[in-house]
Amino acid sequence: MSKKIAIIGGSGVYDLFEGAETIMVKTPYGKVENASRIKISEKEIFFLPRHGPDHSMPPHLINYRANIYALHSLEVEEIYATNAVGSIHTKIHPGDFVVPDQLIDMTKNRPLTFFDGETEIVFKDGTSKRGVVHLDYTEPYTPKLRMRYLSLAKVSSRKVHDKGVLVCTEGPRFETPAEIKMFQSFGGTLVGMTSVPEAILAREVQIAYATLCLVTNYGAGMQEEVTHAEVIEIFNKKIQVVKSIMQKIIEEK
Repeated sequence: MSKKIAIIGGSGVYDLFEGAETIMVKTPYGKVENASRIKISEKEIFFLPRHGPDHSMPPHLINYRANIYALHSLEVEEIYATNAVGSIHTKIHPGDFVVPDQLIDMTKNRPLTFFDGETEIVFKDGTSKRGVVHLDYTEPYTPKLRMRYLSLAKVSSRKVHDKGVLVCTEGPRFETPAEIKMFQSFGGTLVGMTSVPEAILAREVQIAYATLCLVTNYGAGMQEEVTHAEVIEIFNKKIQVVKSIMQKIIEEK
């Protein structure tokens, strides 16, 4: 039986999936129409562009439940995500990579769970859960996948941080300097807009999950101005490293 893994990311890794089959998956939360599938060696690999194929979906409107439920229905075992984030720690700089180990949820209006009292989640072993379910979340990101990311990232880049506290905000605006100071007081070291509820939902359906974060800027108040152009510039400079790491994950036996 082939191992099934998924990569969730942006347009920068599209060309890793040239020749892949585009698939449509129906879920209780809507259709997922922009996923692709390819088989390499003993792996079946799915790619899901989080913001849509043309990066048009803002972070607060992404249908996270449909995305993760689709991967669950496809029997994906591991999700390797990528995120562009801001640094709110003086020792983490633009251009660095971080494999976070903790998460702080500062989102406001997103559906955060499958366990809404109505939906029944059926797992591979035939068991199911419905209603009020309280999951342990001591380790928001799967340690085994984090270690795999770290080992591959350290080969490809000299600037890799093995821990980080990722604060996820609602977006799509960047944060205020006052908010950044508050997040720092909480112990946050990174700020982004897409890890919640993606990581939470993956845990609920028992899919191992970790993310590789590329730091593209400092948080507001730590530099003169935060612009989308700056984020894109740093991302474009480092995308080859991201692709190299993803290629190794795909090829690794």
